[in-house]
Amino acid sequence: MPTNSSLEQLTSAASFWSFRFHRETSETFATRQDILEPPSLSIDRGAMLTAVVDGGYGYCATSDLSQAGLQAALDRATEWAEATKGKSVFKFDPERMPAPKGEYESPFLKERPKNAEIRDLLMAECKAAKVDERIVERTASLSIVDEERLYYTNTGGELRQRFRFTVPNARVTANAGVVTQSRSLEHAQQGGWEQLERAGFKGCGERLAREALALLEAPNCPSGKMDVLLMPDQMMLQIHESIGHPLELDRILGDERNYAGTSFVRPEMFGEYQYGSKLLNVTFDPTRREEFASFGFDDEGTKAEKIWLIKNGTLVAPLGGTLSQLRTGMRGTANSRASSWNRPPIDRMANLNVEPGESRLEDMIKSIKRGVLMRTNVSWSIDDSRNKFQFGCEWGELIEDGRITGVVKNPNYRGVSANFWRSLRMVGDRDTFQVLGTPTCGKGEPNQAIHVGHAAPACLFADVEVFGGVE
Repeated sequence: MPTNSSLEQLTSAASFWSFRFHRETSETFATRQDILEPPSLSIDRGAMLTAVVDGGYGYCATSDLSQAGLQAALDRATEWAEATKGKSVFKFDPERMPAPKGEYESPFLKERPKNAEIRDLLMAECKAAKVDERIVERTASLSIVDEERLYYTNTGGELRQRFRFTVPNARVTANAGVVTQSRSLEHAQQGGWEQLERAGFKGCGERLAREALALLEAPNCPSGKMDVLLMPDQMMLQIHESIGHPLELDRILGDERNYAGTSFVRPEMFGEYQYGSKLLNVTFDPTRREEFASFGFDDEGTKAEKIWLIKNGTLVAPLGGTLSQLRTGMRGTANSRASSWNRPPIDRMANLNVEPGESRLEDMIKSIKRGVLMRTNVSWSIDDSRNKFQFGCEWGELIEDGRITGVVKNPNYRGVSANFWRSLRMVGDRDTFQVLGTPTCGKGEPNQAIHVGHAAPACLFADVEVFGGVE
């Protein structure tokens, strides 16, 4: 990584320029059907140089971190900045570019063990899942990612951030005739080896296998309008698709229409629009340190802070980084994020959370005359404006007259974002609240897959259209 003294030697005609360095080391261990797969190790590093002149903005990425390589990239960025004068939708002002200082490091309690111990753990869970001849597929894997990011500006800004991700996964599939059912474990938080304990990874092989077998023998999910009790691992997908993406300000402004679609949300809705029932409270919170997309500063140097996006059901603020905020005059969030050194920062979700309410899980269940509890997303579909959706889950439990009466398979539900969140009638308390995430949210051209965190309690929705899958 270049030193501060070497960066200080870079020169540009632009009155503001920045250097963003990113190094990522990623290891993956996996086993399938009691056979160890070859481990993978990848190391990726490089830098993005950005130049801002009065009215123009340009950037250039390079993997050549020598003095000459960085200077060449900065020269190219400066040329682009000069070329874009008077041609951008926004007149860039170098005087308004921040010069932040600070540090951030992921919290982790336990260092990783030796590779042999990791392999033994994965093999043990894979073997433990073979509880019945109807178990036809068993996998267990672990990804360990270390990231280092440095942001430096010629105006005195300097940020250093280090991230650690330890992400276990397991999946078991059962089959009988034409019926196939799967159960999976996914756990994504920042941290070290303690994440396997938090995920309940030890012992998951047998548990997932028995749940997959139970689904084989379960009746199909009933169809009709009824209550739906979504557990946090399905709430994660619901938040992501029908709140997160619609509130991205660049999407609202039309920037994503060619690739990922637009949004049913319009700028004039903020401060007025009833997005959900009065029980719905949603925050953007990259300061929750164990969550998957926590950070101290975004990739343009904006300091992270907790921001209310929806309060008591009313739409309050968008997911818009510095550029989108300047374009609209609206308050946004510290969410200008890039997936790697060779991608520019764009408006992205980070940690998007539904705040816990006051209802106990047992009281939520008792309140249901007829409904289905659903866990773990298995399928999703949503239109280009992020409004009409249809989602399916791995696991369902039928609730009748206030009690769970049995497991059902292939639970699905559909709705319209603008109406679905208004049907929220109970929000679980902190005992139901879970911190989750996903490593593969895609957006942008060229595509950027990025870490996103979602935390939520169990949530109960009324009069939802539910249907079972094809037998």
